[in-house]
Amino acid sequence: MDKPQKTPAFLAYLLPILGWLYVLVFHRKDKFAVYHAKQSLVMTITAIGAPVVWGIVAWAIAWIPLAGPVVAAALFALVILTYIVLAATWIVGLVYVSRAKAKPVPVVGGWAERLPIG
Repeated sequence: MDKPQKTPAFLAYLLPILGWLYVLVFHRKDKFAVYHAKQSLVMTITAIGAPVVWGIVAWAIAWIPLAGPVVAAALFALVILTYIVLAATWIVGLVYVSRAKAKPVPVVGGWAERLPIG
């Protein structure tokens, strides 16, 4: 990678859906920006998927008499934990971009590297 342009990679994190979409459409040849856009994409999918998965699991568990609704509500703590971890991961991603490092962010970085994009 030659001297990376930080702006498209920074936008990939700063604008959760439009950012990575912008990079993947208009800066497809910039490997640094695409690398960070893939990580932002995985973070966005995780942020959307966590409450959806919780809703499905909670709905199924809520049918168990007495304890089901309580357990289903308590599982929402996992969604909150997911968002806390994603917020920390997002900050780490922004720091990596500002330092021009193509390094995987914690937790979701490995998944992003497996994406066949770019």
